[in-house]
Amino acid sequence: MDFFDDGPEKPVRIWSRIGRRPIVAIGNSNGDLPMLEFAGRPDGPALRLVVAHDDADREFADTAGAEDVLARAHDQDWVVVSMKNDWHTVFAEPDR
Repeated sequence: MDFFDDGPEKPVRIWSRIGRRPIVAIGNSNGDLPMLEFAGRPDGPALRLVVAHDDADREFADTAGAEDVLARAHDQDWVVVSMKNDWHTVFAEPDR
C-alpha cells in the first residue's frame, strides 16, 4: 500500500494514527511545515523543533528545501537546532 506522508498529508496521517494533535513536532524540511503548524493547540503548549542541516564538515550543508520552514521557525520563535553549532557529535566513531 503506497501512501503520501509529506506536506499537507502529514497532519492527516498523524490524526489518523493518534487521533489528536501532537504536542511535540520535529522537522527538517519544508514538507514538515504543515506538521509543525498542526502541533499543539492555540491555547495549549507545544514544542516545535527544526533541525538545520548546515554542517558541511561533519555531514553535509544542505538547507535547500528547508528555506520556508527555517523562516517560519524564526518568525514564530520555534526552536532551531543547528547541526554545525549545536551538535557535539554528528556521527560517532564506530566501536572497534
